[in-house]
Amino acid sequence: MSFVIPPYPFDRLEEILAIAERHEGGKVDCSIGTPCDAPSPMVLDALAAATSHRGYPRSVGSPTFRSAISAYLQRRYAVSVPDDSIAACVGTKEFVASLPGYLRLRDESRDTVLYPATSYPTYEMGARLASLRALPVAMVDGMLDLDSISASDAARALCLWVNSPSNPTGRVEDLSRAASWGRQNGVLVASDECYSEFTWTSSPRSILQEGSEGVVAVHSISKRSNLAGVRAGFYAGDSDLVGFLSLARQHAGLIVAGPVQEAVAVAYGDDSHVDAQRARYHERLELMGTALRDAGFTVEPCEGSFYLWATEGRNGFETTQRVAEASGLVVSPGEFYGDRSDTYIRVAMVQPLSRLEIVAQRLRESSLNR
Repeated sequence: MSFVIPPYPFDRLEEILAIAERHEGGKVDCSIGTPCDAPSPMVLDALAAATSHRGYPRSVGSPTFRSAISAYLQRRYAVSVPDDSIAACVGTKEFVASLPGYLRLRDESRDTVLYPATSYPTYEMGARLASLRALPVAMVDGMLDLDSISASDAARALCLWVNSPSNPTGRVEDLSRAASWGRQNGVLVASDECYSEFTWTSSPRSILQEGSEGVVAVHSISKRSNLAGVRAGFYAGDSDLVGFLSLARQHAGLIVAGPVQEAVAVAYGDDSHVDAQRARYHERLELMGTALRDAGFTVEPCEGSFYLWATEGRNGFETTQRVAEASGLVVSPGEFYGDRSDTYIRVAMVQPLSRLEIVAQRLRESSLNR
């Protein structure tokens, strides 16, 4: 067997979860970015009311689905994207993991996927699952060092992944520079923007604001609207690429369920529930950022997303265990996000404020920083 599938990263936390659960009141699991808050009632009502679907929905997305997203992009990012340059995906993780394989079918002369050296692990795994070369791009001050990509590697690249705001670091990327680099080198820039609604130091940004040629933006309803369980998102951008991908994905049978498409269209038609969620995440970030700093951690500036990226200067897995023992807080170690991040931990703000306050109090009473 030429390819050995590695363990799923979060499956490695079973022992940590058991340690944290020993605390009175139990563990507070902030390891996985699974939203804990309730979806908008109007979205749930739309999902429950969509009982007339019997046939196969459109793989690319219904006209209602795509029109709602086109209106959302215009309203939120001031970009005009025609409906035929928008398509549905079965959750954005599926899209991230499968994109390299489809791009390889489109251009067999290239074999490399470029991605941030500190990043969501599925960028690398998508390349590996397609038997392609996965090449991390160096980071400087939390941003891609595009000048570090050699001409030979650029010539082999099928795509460059960017993620802004970043999971796990919370940094905001220079999307204008990334789009320019891609066009200069003939490389698709795939921009993962599932946290764009939660941008703290500037207005939400999309690579589509730089034009659609040679780029694709990927958005998730999971984070924006607390709908991780419905498995839906969209991609939009370069019309030729979207057309190619939507046809290939139709052949593969990748279809978002009809009732889900109707509910997602309602979610993208409303911003008020997102604004309320922004306020919740910001409050949690402030609370936990202070608690971790008081416990002796260096917490990197969070420009966006709902993660804290922190270090106490030792191995991240060791820190993960120490934090679980001291406070019952479960976090993910930095090595999940790249070999060069092994002294960090990532803390996801996916627990209610009341649970995070328990952790903050436990940290204050612990000997973690003594």
